[in-house]
Amino acid sequence: MSLAAFLDLRGEAALVVGGGPVALRRTRTLLEAGLHVTVVAPELHPDFAALPVQVERRPYTPADVRGVRLVVAATDRAEVNDAVTADARAVGALVNHAGDAARGTLRFPALVRRGGVQVAVSSGRELPLLAQALVERAGALLPQEGTVKAWAARRERALTLAPAEREHELAGLRADIRAALGLPAQVGGAA
Repeated sequence: MSLAAFLDLRGEAALVVGGGPVALRRTRTLLEAGLHVTVVAPELHPDFAALPVQVERRPYTPADVRGVRLVVAATDRAEVNDAVTADARAVGALVNHAGDAARGTLRFPALVRRGGVQVAVSSGRELPLLAQALVERAGALLPQEGTVKAWAARRERALTLAPAEREHELAGLRADIRAALGLPAQVGGAA
């Protein structure tokens, strides 16, 4: 069983070992999350040149994982990915093994974002096609950014009201959100 969580790792150091298309995808994901990324690989996909990363064109060494919070093992060699994963685990870093997700401590889910809302899906197995399809379906349900902002403003206003009025306003907001998503009305629940 995995712990589903959204982590704020902005400003943290990350290491990507590998220079191919998978490493490139993972690097972009880490950069979008605000991490400082170092890429270690003897050869790099040409698109790495346009990214704000530190590049070290050489083979991986165990010392590379020291001092980093998150590691991605994304080479085309299983034995290198296995070694990177073992070394990262030994120093307590979060690690994604791109070739065998079960060996790592971190999986990258399929993700959709809109209006401050993020929906992430992991199949819990090696079925990324299922996870991606579910995210696409969820994305079709997400409201537009302006709608989310309006709902958030309504909630903030409601939280300033006296208890009875607050509960009434939050119940109305809950009903509006559920209706917008095509869900039946629900009694009670957290605001």
